[in-house]
Amino acid sequence: MPAFTPNASTITVGELLDRWLDEAVPLTVRPRTLASYTYIVRVHLRPALGDVPLASLTAQHVQGLLNAKAASGLAPRTVGYLRGVLRQALGFAERMDLVGRNVAKLARPPRVPRRQVSPLTIEQARIFRAAVAGDRLEALYLVAVGCGLRQGEILGLRWRDVDLDGRLLRVRFALARVDGDMALVEPKSATSRRNIPMPSFVAEALAVHQARQAAEALPRRPEPPDPFSDLVFTTTLGTPLDGISVTRRFQRVLKGAGLPRQRFHDLRHAAASYMLAAGVPARVVMETLGHSEISLTLNTYSHVLPGLGRDAADRMDALLGAA
Repeated sequence: MPAFTPNASTITVGELLDRWLDEAVPLTVRPRTLASYTYIVRVHLRPALGDVPLASLTAQHVQGLLNAKAASGLAPRTVGYLRGVLRQALGFAERMDLVGRNVAKLARPPRVPRRQVSPLTIEQARIFRAAVAGDRLEALYLVAVGCGLRQGEILGLRWRDVDLDGRLLRVRFALARVDGDMALVEPKSATSRRNIPMPSFVAEALAVHQARQAAEALPRRPEPPDPFSDLVFTTTLGTPLDGISVTRRFQRVLKGAGLPRQRFHDLRHAAASYMLAAGVPARVVMETLGHSEISLTLNTYSHVLPGLGRDAADRMDALLGAA
């Protein structure tokens, strides 16, 4: 496609979206995110706004779209997401001098109710640990609940990124499905590339897992330079694990142990909650989780903070209270 020119005043919103997806997005996001943006454009944005001349697009157009999508029953979070996609595309138009302002910034998406984070309690976590003891994926579960990695980051761990002696995990890739095939992709943000100290129980479980994996799958594992030849967590044939299958297996473990149903991602929430409750500084928790801002950590785990505030007050009493 020919490049944009500053006097391209006849371009439509649909043409802008196509150009943005073709020229700008692939340079800045992972393939999975590109696929998500493409879906939003194809299903939601182009049908509603594609024929509108870009120069004539107003905040009323955008607000009307958001209101209509909300009224149709689309989840508030999804409505906000499609506004975000349009906002990015119009930001691209701003940089190309095609519009004077980004009207998507002026529209207001519906309020998104904050999802209550309800991870396993400490006592439930102990029951869970007992339930997974000896399970082939015991180490995988303990990495999640002990270190707070995302599922894709766990499934993308390679043995070269695991230092058992130094008790350190290096998050360098995530396993994701791209165009129907498994692939190791860059983490979701720069802060997601991180080094995480492991608790002893996680390192010990990984050592057991490594020995078991060598015994069961080494003769059949893919050979280098196969990108999956060094994965920590695989099937017994050495192939990548499917995230959906891992989640289903996790939920069967919960059910068998009499524990409440959880998303796999709730193990990450549990890890963060336990760290905060144990007095780990919020900034350290932020860096362990790979959050980009400390406000995200504090807002997500605000349910833990009241207890920390009482603990801080008690410590101040111990330091400065009357003798």
